[in-house]
Amino acid sequence: MNRKAYIGVVLGALAVLLLAVNVTIYQRENLLSEGQTVMLALAPVDPRSLMQGDYMALRFEVARQVGKTEATDGYVVVKRDARNVATFNRVYRDGETMAVDESRIHYRLRRNDVRIVTNAYFFQEGTAAAYATARFGELRVADNGVALLVAMRDKDLKVVGGLKK
Repeated sequence: MNRKAYIGVVLGALAVLLLAVNVTIYQRENLLSEGQTVMLALAPVDPRSLMQGDYMALRFEVARQVGKTEATDGYVVVKRDARNVATFNRVYRDGETMAVDESRIHYRLRRNDVRIVTNAYFFQEGTAAAYATARFGELRVADNGVALLVAMRDKDLKVVGGLKK
């Protein structure tokens, strides 16, 4: 391959990569601004890792209710109240109709553990006390079930820590 062709291939690959990254950024930004707000109750675990620094291991209550009967990744349907606090309703089955006050959220099975969004939230060392009152994770959820964690909230749904201003 001559030098010009090689440079053309490299530049083409770089352009495709940059396009893919920008499309992903656009999708995430759109989800943050347009996604349905859902508050999921947390079941925090050990807040410290000697190798990784301070973090909160996250486990959402609805993940416990999905159960180990599910053999593959899927979607959980949650029912939202007036404050957008969500509770487990059922495991989503293809073709189901969703009610206005329901959201479906993608979950992954990893080593017999149901994970929603993420299983850990890292924060600046020495700020663990700011997150000690966290009782809910605020998610933004798209219609297709993709979700992003945007804030940690206390029992009164006030933002804790520094994730969201």
